[in-house]
Order: sequence, then C-alpha cells, then structure tokens
Amino acid sequence: MPSPERLKGHKSLSFLGEVLSDPNLWHINRHSLAGAAFIGIFTGLLPIPLQMGLAALLAVRFHCNLPLSVVLVWISNPVTYVPIFYFTYRIGAWLLGMEPSPPHGINVAWFVEQLVPLWVGSLLCASLAGLAAYLAVKLSWRLAVVRSWNLRARRRRDDPSHRS
Repeated sequence: MPSPERLKGHKSLSFLGEVLSDPNLWHINRHSLAGAAFIGIFTGLLPIPLQMGLAALLAVRFHCNLPLSVVLVWISNPVTYVPIFYFTYRIGAWLLGMEPSPPHGINVAWFVEQLVPLWVGSLLCASLAGLAAYLAVKLSWRLAVVRSWNLRARRRRDDPSHRS
C-alpha cells in the first residue's frame, strides 16, 4: 500500500490538503478496511474520470482506510476498461430491455443513447461488487479473529503451566 507521504504528494489528491494528515484515514481495522473495499471497488467500476479523487473524498467522508480505497480503484485501468464497461453496458441494456446497438457510424447521438444502459449496469455492478468486497473483508477478519482465539485456547490447553 502506498505510504501517507506518497499519497499526500500525489497531484490528483492534493485538493484534500491537510485532511490527509488525519491519522484515522490510515488506521487498519475491520470497519475501515471493509468500508475502503466497498468505496474502492464501487468507485473503480463507475464510468467516470477522476475515480481516485472520488474514492479519496468518500474515504475521508466515511472515515475509511484511504490508501486501500485509492488502490482498489485500479481494478479498472486502461487494460480492463473495455471488458468492464462492455459487461456493465450489457447488464444495463438487459435490465432495461434494450438491444445493445452497435455503432453505425459513431456520433454524439449514438453515444448519448448508450449512456443510460452503461450507467444502470455500472451502478448495479459497482454496488454488488462493492457489497461483496465489504462482506468478504468482514468475513475474512472474523475468521482470522476466531482462528486466533482457537490457537490461543489450544496453547493454553496444551501448556502445563496453565493447568489447575
């Protein structure tokens, strides 16, 4: 994960200024990581520019782990944009009962027509993927805690100095 200094120096996050000095944005606990997972995945699956900036703003607003929120945005990147947004477009078109329309000469009218299914599909997929990431972090954290408790109990049980 990027260091606080590295994120503070990132030009696309400079608008946050001194807010980045808040230590709560850097804490690692189940709530901040689960929220960050939701924010990063959700924001990364939206067809918008400045996804990292939006993820950073949401992390600040909801007191989530800032580095994880920003890093997870990169689930969408120049290599994955086309497959992700084509998939979300197809989902949106299916939900709206529309036939995906291939371009017959790309023009502004055709592009605007494609925005509604793209946004519907993107919002649905981003919400579901964000929720899945949130729940996966919560479940993973819980399983790690239970495993730690069980290991501690086993050590106590096996340690002769703890017997009465």
